[in-house]
Amino acid sequence: MKFSLSWLKTHLDTGASVEEITDTLTRIGLELEGVENRGAALAAFRIAHVIVSVVCGAPNARTGMKAVFAAPGSFIPGTNVTLKVGEIRGVQSAGMLLSAREMGLGEDHSGIIELPDDAPIGVPYVTYAGLDDPIIDISVTPNRGDCFSVRGVARDLAAAGIGTLKPFHPRQIPPSIDGGPRWQIDFPEACPWILGRAIQGVRNSPSPKWLQDRLISVGLRPINALVDVTNFFTIDLGRPLHVFDVDKLKGNVLTLRRGAGETLRALNGKDYTVDFEDCAICDAAGVQSIAGVIGGEATGCDETTRTVFVECALFDPVRVALTGRRHQIVSDARQRFERGLDPALMPDAVEAATAMILELCGGEPGPVTAAGAEPSWQRDATMRFSRIAGLGGSDIAADEAVASLQRLGFAVRELGTDKVTVAVPSWRNDVAAAVALDLSPSLSPEVAARVAESCAAIEPECDLIEEVLRLKGLDAVPPVSLPRMAAVPLATLTPKQQRTALARRTLAAQGLMECVTFSFMATADAALFGATPDALRLTNPIAADLDQLRPTAVATLALAAQRNAARGYPDTALFEVGPAFRVDAADGQCLTAAGLRTGDTARSWTVSARGVDAMDAKADLWAVMTAAGVPLEALMVTPDAPGFYHPGRSGTVRQGPKTVLGSFGELHPRVLVALGLNGAAAAFELNLDAIAEPKRRRKSAPDLPAFQPLRRDFAFLVDTAVAADAVLRAARGAERTLIAGVSLFDVYEGDKLPEGKKSLAIEVVFQPRERTLTDAEIETSGQKVVAAVAKATGAVLR
Repeated sequence: MKFSLSWLKTHLDTGASVEEITDTLTRIGLELEGVENRGAALAAFRIAHVIVSVVCGAPNARTGMKAVFAAPGSFIPGTNVTLKVGEIRGVQSAGMLLSAREMGLGEDHSGIIELPDDAPIGVPYVTYAGLDDPIIDISVTPNRGDCFSVRGVARDLAAAGIGTLKPFHPRQIPPSIDGGPRWQIDFPEACPWILGRAIQGVRNSPSPKWLQDRLISVGLRPINALVDVTNFFTIDLGRPLHVFDVDKLKGNVLTLRRGAGETLRALNGKDYTVDFEDCAICDAAGVQSIAGVIGGEATGCDETTRTVFVECALFDPVRVALTGRRHQIVSDARQRFERGLDPALMPDAVEAATAMILELCGGEPGPVTAAGAEPSWQRDATMRFSRIAGLGGSDIAADEAVASLQRLGFAVRELGTDKVTVAVPSWRNDVAAAVALDLSPSLSPEVAARVAESCAAIEPECDLIEEVLRLKGLDAVPPVSLPRMAAVPLATLTPKQQRTALARRTLAAQGLMECVTFSFMATADAALFGATPDALRLTNPIAADLDQLRPTAVATLALAAQRNAARGYPDTALFEVGPAFRVDAADGQCLTAAGLRTGDTARSWTVSARGVDAMDAKADLWAVMTAAGVPLEALMVTPDAPGFYHPGRSGTVRQGPKTVLGSFGELHPRVLVALGLNGAAAAFELNLDAIAEPKRRRKSAPDLPAFQPLRRDFAFLVDTAVAADAVLRAARGAERTLIAGVSLFDVYEGDKLPEGKKSLAIEVVFQPRERTLTDAEIETSGQKVVAAVAKATGAVLR
């Protein structure tokens, strides 16, 4: 919520400094985001009258004009230059006349700023232009819809002792004409009450400077007087309004009803289709506005508007929020409606808007038309004085607490020695109403009375205590330590949590550095690493280039490696344990451990540097799977890795034909080119959610074999298309109770072998457990290995 100091003072009579005001805002819970002093950089510039020729290249410079002058030594913010005395074509130049761009006030550089003839000579330009008015930006919590207005902020400051709140009693303007559209509500759940007023004979034109300056100061673009009036009251009173051009409406009735699939071209130039859950404002031609969110282009007010109809409505906050989210529309009106508005303010808001329109545009007002009725908002809340210290931890006297509530607009209904009952003001919809309890008839009257007193008003009482505490100052609430515990229980981790911690520790031990990257990225970058469905597109991204949930953590690690390479660090080893997002995953995401190595391996006097490859990534993946308790002997690697890997230098790790645990390999060359990564890059990803929970087994001492293992080598001639993994799995399954390990130690392809063939040499470890094997038993086991490999792969023993 932004507002200027001068705007605040239209509601708050105060002589407090900006620092006092901003400190108080934070102290009472309206946290300061920042203060912008637009005039600080322009303080040295003065209004000058040109009486002689000056050295100036601007085409509009001339004798007799008034302009903005910068003396030597002044810093020019638009060009980032400190002005010096110079000489141009033999003529000394002691200063310069400034354009808007040179002053940092826009992009116009076609000429110097021309000021009116009555501009006071020698006066600082920032004072003349009203640029010495600080802009205050505060963070408003979602429950404080009343502080999404300048008047609401002023009310809180006045209650905190910073000045006095000025009265707001707009003059009641009697109608001078008859007629105008009338309202009809067919969707009362979405709109219980709505007002409107027609004004004939208006002359729409640009707003006066003071109004334009107010809107510009808070980041709004002036459009025309009629529209600017509605935007002014949205910020000033927190009361969104809308204006229809009556001559563009069809019929004389505006109906609030459910949407029926119609398409509306909105004021932002975009088309929206309203559905059954949307509240639409319709004339005889169809939908003309999405209630509480945005108006329609077809009935908008422009310079041709002669009759305007002012809308002031009370819309259901939840329905407005859902409609805005569904259509991805963020507007000032929606922000305020979805937080809840002051229902009692509506008649005064119509009168205030009418008065300003008549002042700026002229015209004759009609009667105020209405549909529905003002909802019952009146409610009471009770606070026990003992609870201020008991719940809030701060010792505040009863009379001081009551005075705090009264300054905020809570009227005292009943004041006792131990409690106070107050009427909640209409603008404080965040203060809950008392809860009616349905007590069991078996309770005695005395017990029922005590329960009702203790429980019926717990929530509103807490709200009142919060108000008292924050006006005293949130920084004045003393810190209270938690009670000491005799013993702190040990942490209990689930198997998944244990795997996650082990994965981090293992990858760090592998020499990779942990990263914590965003889970979202630019759609174009995400497309390099997988599908980018609309279901994984962010509707409200924190930045335009962070609009897509990442399909894999490898993607954001690659972007991190790209940033490192751009800063002269091409050799990286990074990992992250975090989510990857896929529409086919449970809840749309899965927990993964991913790693990426780029550039060269470390060099030393014993090992030469080389580019990282797929086997480096596989080693990292195998290390983390071992730590996570994955039985490696049951795995198989298939060549169908995701498309961002290099074909032929990558693989997918499976536990059975259906369960995919992860993937590894070198990154595809097109990915490297797209990211500007030179050299090699290899990555892996392990789906931690896909790892099966370990079976509970009775703990026992490890069974160490008493007999030495036997190692035998086998070399098989196979087709070049046969994967080494198929040979290893077949050999491992030949004698499961006897074979303790199988590994590949040689691959040969050359002219000594038949065309289309290769040699795979494996080592098989036989581990006897009951007795030493005889030569015949060893020979039989070896033959079983050869037979199993031959059957599975068609291999022939060399």
